[in-house]
Amino acid sequence: MINETISPLRQRMIEEMTIRHFSTATQKNYIRAVKEFADFFGHSPAKASAEDNP
Repeated sequence: MINETISPLRQRMIEEMTIRHFSTATQKNYIRAVKEFADFFGHSPAKASAEDNP
């Protein structure tokens, strides 16, 4: 088992989606989309700023 640390932002996102009864598939897709966003910009969404807006 991999002991992966989850960022506070990701944990909050998961908690919020769970509270709102998002399906497992929707949660996975949203998490994937945020990961792709982070990969594109080269940093965590928690560090995103107005300067990242294309």
